Amino acid sequence: MKFSEYMTEWLYGEDGYYATYKNIGKEGDFYTAVSTSKFFGGTIAKHIISLVDEGFLESNAVICEIGAHHGYFLADVCEFLYTLRPELLQTFNFVIIERFDDLQKQQKNYFKESFGEAVKLTHYKSLNELSCKNAFFIANEIFDAFPCELYYKGQTARVQAHNVEFDCKDDWVTQKAKKYHKDRGEIAIGYEEFAKEMANSCEKFEFMSFDYGEMAARPDFSLRIYSKHKVLPFFIPEDNEDYLPRESLFAKSDITYDVTFAHVKDAYEEAGVEFVELKAQMVALVDMGILDLLEMLKDKVDEKLYRQELEKAKMLILPNFLGERFKMIRFRGEK
Repeated sequence: MKFSEYMTEWLYGEDGYYATYKNIGKEGDFYTAVSTSKFFGGTIAKHIISLVDEGFLESNAVICEIGAHHGYFLADVCEFLYTLRPELLQTFNFVIIERFDDLQKQQKNYFKESFGEAVKLTHYKSLNELSCKNAFFIANEIFDAFPCELYYKGQTARVQAHNVEFDCKDDWVTQKAKKYHKDRGEIAIGYEEFAKEMANSCEKFEFMSFDYGEMAARPDFSLRIYSKHKVLPFFIPEDNEDYLPRESLFAKSDITYDVTFAHVKDAYEEAGVEFVELKAQMVALVDMGILDLLEMLKDKVDEKLYRQELEKAKMLILPNFLGERFKMIRFRGEK
């Protein structure tokens, strides 16, 4: 099978890694910005309010998270909206795009436990099911979870019994590799279709996403597996002390790669959506007001609690943790 089919089965098959609920954070395989601090979602809430104030978002806009896992991120956004502009909780339409029924159930239960009937949450399995006039779309670490093809010096990979062989020709993959100046590495599959689906789902929207990678493509393979906070290169040699057979990790651990943001940008621009900016996460969060939120907290809670939340929030913006390696990319679409 093609590598993209293998990765799809690994992550999204009937028994795939993302088909059922997984812990994220200390008890899981990896950390995300969402699992690190509520101020990640809080900063997005502050930005959403700024979009309302500038007139880009209507008070009855759709606020939509794509790939919400447990629902923590959107719930954090709601919590800070309640603190900063509570009337918007009653007028916004909150939506999660989630293909898996098991995860939808987890998200519904979490929102019910957190907000009772105060927040109405709607689910769709894909953007194709959504049709709205005005929206803010948010996603965290979504583009690195798209299936990819593996490319090496003109050859595309296939997989048989978990073994990878570079012995196939794929003109589309070769074209993308040349466009992004890669002689080896990952070529993501599905960005173009995803961008078109979003553009068709809404008349006027802003989309913001956070992920790790760079604008230009890496010159090598970044494909890796996360298992219990250990990072295992996909092509790890058998004589390496950390080597584990791929079949033992298949569908039981996360598999991911660095995002080529130029590919994301091109996909959205081809769909008629305007690229706004790409920034390091630390710059984006500071620009959107995370420090202002922390000052507000300082005035309302005791010193110990403030220090605890400050240390968590620092992880979002410190260069040696999530601040520099993760990027924020932003788009705007209008018909």
